[in-house]
Amino acid sequence: MGSRRTAPAARRSGAAPASAELRERILCATRELLRRRRFDSLSVADILTAAEVSRASFYFYFPSKQAVLGELVREAVAQGQQAARPWIEGQREPVAALREGVRDGAALWRANAGVLMAIVESWGSDDGLRALWLEQMNLFTEAAAARIRSDPHAGRRLADADVRAVAASLTWMGERLYYLAAAGVPPFDDEEVLVDTLTNAWTSLLYGHAATHPGTPPSQAT
Repeated sequence: MGSRRTAPAARRSGAAPASAELRERILCATRELLRRRRFDSLSVADILTAAEVSRASFYFYFPSKQAVLGELVREAVAQGQQAARPWIEGQREPVAALREGVRDGAALWRANAGVLMAIVESWGSDDGLRALWLEQMNLFTEAAAARIRSDPHAGRRLADADVRAVAASLTWMGERLYYLAAAGVPPFDDEEVLVDTLTNAWTSLLYGHAATHPGTPPSQAT
């Protein structure tokens, strides 16, 4: 049975015992700890020591270590949304934009591996983290679904398929392969393999052809 702990947003009311700089120290310290340790092995005391803050300061800003992780995850996801913009907003030829977004996603996971691996490993056993991660993944799914619906090439390819289900399957596949890459699991620890695999999955499903080479136009789809 999962834990009933939650990961609410940081507390905002009341008189701060210290400057907001302490909050950033807590976030940075937790991010650094997660580069070396699993989230389930961390205690609040570990974070206090690394951040050099008092227990009172910690609990002014965050009700739990889960809330700290939640804030770090939101920051990483915001970066991921930015990386996806060229394809989501139709700013460039779609296959090239997809490949660029996948590559930027790989770089994002590499830079935030500790944080993102922590949420993937923890959301199944904590109600608050589960709600948080499903919400964040849903942002990508809804954006992808909207883009697919607006793309005539993808629309013809998918015909009467459930567009949201297609978007969700691609989004969650990306989450899993990025996680395997971050964990150093072959063959996805090779970034070129990772980028090619994910790009080909998206383009094959949406446009009917693989995109081994960057920039293959949708008009070549079969």
